[in-house]
Amino acid sequence: MWRVLIVEDDAPMRDFFAASVLRSDQLTLVASVGTVAEARVWLDDPVQGVDVLLTDLGLPDGSGLDVIRHARLCRPECEPLVISMFGDEDNVLASIEAGALGYIHKDAAPADIAQTILEMKAGASPISPMIARRVLFKYRALQSSQLQAPSSQAETAIKNRATLDEKNLLSGREKEVLELISRGFSYAEIAALKAITVHTVQTHIKNLYSKLAVHSKSEAVFEATRMGLLPPG
Repeated sequence: MWRVLIVEDDAPMRDFFAASVLRSDQLTLVASVGTVAEARVWLDDPVQGVDVLLTDLGLPDGSGLDVIRHARLCRPECEPLVISMFGDEDNVLASIEAGALGYIHKDAAPADIAQTILEMKAGASPISPMIARRVLFKYRALQSSQLQAPSSQAETAIKNRATLDEKNLLSGREKEVLELISRGFSYAEIAALKAITVHTVQTHIKNLYSKLAVHSKSEAVFEATRMGLLPPG
């Protein structure tokens, strides 16, 4: 005999559930209450055992989630089954996370709740089709967001790599020549400062123009500053 505690604030619905349980020779009705507080009293009673918690989520003094969590805490052997008007993905997933083994929408509630309870005790996880579809949609959305995360990470890595490539675009000597150009030194002055020939300076500048895709010293300085190869100003 499985002992059932019903928590439902709607009196006609509560009576409907109770009548179904009472008709079964494999179930016994421990109590039928309408609030979180009343449910906790029964769950905290060391004399009364509870094997199945049949609960709604929308209760006048709280949520059925609180009842489920309390039951799982003080009676680990108790298996919760939710029957509620709340059919959105968040409430369904929250119920499952709290410990519910099944979730039935009231609009799709079976005529024989007792049979659903017995199926759950036999190892099934009853869930109405509408709820199942919404859970699948939620799962797919979560899966899609997880798949997009690595993609975003890859895009960031590519951007970082591109930035690194820009930083390493010029050789050390080309950067030195570029910095001196930006400070207004002439080709001859740069050659003297670096102990190289004017022709070598011109070669470095030609390479600078090619790598930066520019055609003048002012363009080279502007583009190099934009790319972070030269400090601003």
